[in-house]
Amino acid sequence: MQKQKTDWHAQAAAMQFDGRAFINGQRVAAQSGATFECLSPVDGRKLADAARCDAADVDAAVLAARAAFDDRRWAGLAPAARKRILIKFADLMLQHRDELALLETLDMGKPIKYSRSVDVPSAANCIRWYGEAVDKIYDEIAPTADTALALITREPVGVVAAIVPWNYPMLMASWKIAPALAAGNSVVLKPSEKSPLSALRLAEIALEAGIPAGVFNVVPGYGHEAGSALALHMDVDCIGFTGSTKVGKLILQYAGQSNLKRAWTELGGKSANIVCADCPDLDAAVRASIGSIYFNQGESCNAPSRLFVEESIKAEFLTRAVAMLPDFQSGDPLDEATVMGAIVDSIQLKTVLGYIESGQAEGAKLVFGGEQQRTESGGYYVAPTLFDEVKSSMKIAREEIFGPVLSVIGFTDLNDAIREANATAYGLQAAVWTADINKAIQTSRALRAGTVHVNCYDEDDITVPFGGVKQSGNGRDKSLHALEKYTELKTTWIRIG
Repeated sequence: MQKQKTDWHAQAAAMQFDGRAFINGQRVAAQSGATFECLSPVDGRKLADAARCDAADVDAAVLAARAAFDDRRWAGLAPAARKRILIKFADLMLQHRDELALLETLDMGKPIKYSRSVDVPSAANCIRWYGEAVDKIYDEIAPTADTALALITREPVGVVAAIVPWNYPMLMASWKIAPALAAGNSVVLKPSEKSPLSALRLAEIALEAGIPAGVFNVVPGYGHEAGSALALHMDVDCIGFTGSTKVGKLILQYAGQSNLKRAWTELGGKSANIVCADCPDLDAAVRASIGSIYFNQGESCNAPSRLFVEESIKAEFLTRAVAMLPDFQSGDPLDEATVMGAIVDSIQLKTVLGYIESGQAEGAKLVFGGEQQRTESGGYYVAPTLFDEVKSSMKIAREEIFGPVLSVIGFTDLNDAIREANATAYGLQAAVWTADINKAIQTSRALRAGTVHVNCYDEDDITVPFGGVKQSGNGRDKSLHALEKYTELKTTWIRIG
């Protein structure tokens, strides 16, 4: 029996949106009464008025989080008890899968097929994984003399602030809140003002799962108001930030200006994807290169936006790549056939189009795309765009575009390609395609990036860390290593005899 197709437009029309903050277990308006509009990039329509939280609301959220941490209503639970609640949280997310996916699509423009098949289940899996992990982390006993017993224990840091971006609102939030909550911390989450709705709904679901009031709070608002107030707050013990390098630098400054809170940043990228002539599967390289840059409308910090292709195969590579591009034309995000949706807002649309103009002005060859699409919809759409004959000195090869724009750079010497790949302020991800295992290992060692893919791109798992080097930030999301960010090591030295 064929599954009945979901009418996502009808479901969207029937949805009720609540943009109020979530503090101490309750939905509340901003204390000032101020709001900002949540506009859908799908068609430009207004979804909700969101609470425009500022320092007063941040104070209230941090106060609630501190009280919850100090009375140990969450931190004092046995790890197995926290595990059960977090697993229930993940289960409830999947029960609300369609609702959460629709919120994500309407709020930031990604195709519903990916919101439902990637974002929601991946976020739920992250919550579940850390829930399952937390009662399997052991403390240590140091190898001291018989006259002492030295215990090394991990304790939650306290109140964790999480500031997340708009490109993967739910998934980026889960990467922060899951390990922080699993470790016993209280959390104040500030979603991007461009995509706050799914985070606010997550807080309600967390409360339903059994996470006590005050432990998980959400304050929507602007970065220069709610975000800076969180980063400067004297009673926040740790901050996890994902976003631009420019704002990441401010976060580190705010941490130093306030209470020297721990500050972890996952920032921008300009990832290099190197395809050598001895690539073992050229079709696979083309599919991965094209699929990864245009996935999520190119709004991914790890997108392989710089494609280095050995000259002897470049013409054939481009022929195969261009043949794929019509499949990535932007479409209605509420249509399950759409693979590339809307740019998040008019500001980002203008930014992307500006980079395309810059590429043409600097002499890059526009091979495909370059134009705004679906203007009649009222939303914000850009065609999949590919430039050839790009030089590393060009703006489109140096700066993070955060849109569906690919820059192709030819090379004849792999060492030159590696040198150009590393000649960037960023160091998030990279890739090399070659059938020579020695070349693969040597190149992966030479590339300065937090993750290097070999004969693939954007393949990962919750079990491996994600993060970068240089101005792509510090610290790692995912894997057991993320727990290190949200815990403190304590030594307890006991004299014997």
